[in-house]
Amino acid sequence: MTVPPLLRIEGLSISLPANADRRYAVEDVSLSLSRNEILCVVGESGSGKSVMSRCVLGLFASRHVMPCAGRILFEGEDLLQAAPERLRALRGNRIAMIFQEPMTALNPVLRIGAQIDEVLEVHQTADKMARRIRVLEMLAAVHLPDPEKILTAYPHQLSGGQRQRAMIAMALALQPDILIADEPTTALDVTTQAQILALIREVQRKQGMGVIFVTHDFGVVAEVADRIAVMQHGRIVEQGTSNEVLSRPRADYTRTLLAAVPSLTPGPKRDFSTAAVVVVVKDLNKSFRTGSSWFGGAVRRVDALAGVSFNVRRGETVGIVGESGSGKTTVARCIVRLLEADSGEILINGQDIVSLDQRALRPIRKRVQMVFQDPFGSLNPRRTVGQLIQEGPIVHGVTVANARARTVELLELVGLDQRAVDRYPHEFSGGQRQRIGLARALALEPEILVADEPVSALDVSVQAQVLSLLADIRARLGLTIVFITHDLRVASQVCDSVAVMRHGRIVEFGSVADVYADPKHAYTRELLDSVPGRLWSDSNDAKNLRGTAV
Repeated sequence: MTVPPLLRIEGLSISLPANADRRYAVEDVSLSLSRNEILCVVGESGSGKSVMSRCVLGLFASRHVMPCAGRILFEGEDLLQAAPERLRALRGNRIAMIFQEPMTALNPVLRIGAQIDEVLEVHQTADKMARRIRVLEMLAAVHLPDPEKILTAYPHQLSGGQRQRAMIAMALALQPDILIADEPTTALDVTTQAQILALIREVQRKQGMGVIFVTHDFGVVAEVADRIAVMQHGRIVEQGTSNEVLSRPRADYTRTLLAAVPSLTPGPKRDFSTAAVVVVVKDLNKSFRTGSSWFGGAVRRVDALAGVSFNVRRGETVGIVGESGSGKTTVARCIVRLLEADSGEILINGQDIVSLDQRALRPIRKRVQMVFQDPFGSLNPRRTVGQLIQEGPIVHGVTVANARARTVELLELVGLDQRAVDRYPHEFSGGQRQRIGLARALALEPEILVADEPVSALDVSVQAQVLSLLADIRARLGLTIVFITHDLRVASQVCDSVAVMRHGRIVEFGSVADVYADPKHAYTRELLDSVPGRLWSDSNDAKNLRGTAV
């Protein structure tokens, strides 16, 4: 006897406003989810995967983005026809959701324990003490350290991985039949990501849930998926078992996505032994103090950098990898003097910039520029692209006419049309905004580029385009690059040497090929072993797909 699916989506279409770039956010989508199954829905930003998954719970972006056709059947009941009261009864109780960014999904003024308790109180009649016991059980079940302490903590007092675990505990508190996970690991470090994936898999098997896992990361897909549905422009272009889609993809779009996944095998080794050293970081130290001594509060000192030393040669790309809190971004910001080091030396072409005042530092700033992680947050939304790129050269004495001509050249260099000059940042996609940030950094013709997680928020195909662009510009302009990332796949493809950081210290340094082939430090081995889908990535099928021209 065939067991009916737990959830069935039939011919679902979700309309977009009249001025949108297409008619439907989701168009004629049909798929099913069984118990004890993980269905991964894969696609780039704008493919409709998140809109489709949120529709299951009746969560819509606005009244202009609503279902206009189809059915969503949960145990035979059409959720699109359910009353608001019925949907409220199902949310959390039978169908739960983990959101991509826990810091915005969690209430910042409520303690973690109170937020999980609220779910239990709304759906159950258990007394307060029974609910407290259940909350502690859930915090322990998701492997959070010291549940009693986490119970009374606020979201900002937890790390990103801990906040994500707290959200998982909240979602699973009522043992739902279906869990919808919307990009739950995108912003996490590789080791934390591996832990969260293992946790979701473990809980899913124990409770026999059906899981819809929304992601754009094929490494994650290879790690957890039983079945895969690939979405493009609101439509499903391919679906099948994990092995079928990953090994024998039928759709060109699927092959394009798979080919864009960076390999863990480093590229050809480049020799820099005779090149001049242009950046010297020597015994760099930086600490931060948190808390306040007012009203008896405790002041805590955190050593972000402790004796960091490394060299970068002309034309070389040195990657700095590690988890959040390892100190890699602090190093980057010290090099460009956005942060003041406590002690140590930073030599740019032999000149120590740590002790320079702002006036003496000004000519150095032309030679050292930075590309930031969040291209939208680092671009002034009230200024046009042309104004953003021209600002630096004009400040340094270039005429407005020459600065504008240079801006047009730079936009063409990064693959954007010159008409972008008069447009605003919000009119561009994430990948395009990152290109604008790169053009702005190149406007002063720097010798050294510091790139802080420049592709971490991008889709895999856009990421591949930006990395290819960066490699091309590096070759054409002879740039020296300090590349900050937590993605070891990306580091393997763009970096010549790599520094592995942990707790403010460099625990291993060497060529990418040597470090990846034979890591000396246990932490480096842990990072490499935690890369999602590493076994699939190393397989012949994956290597062949990356070599396919589509």
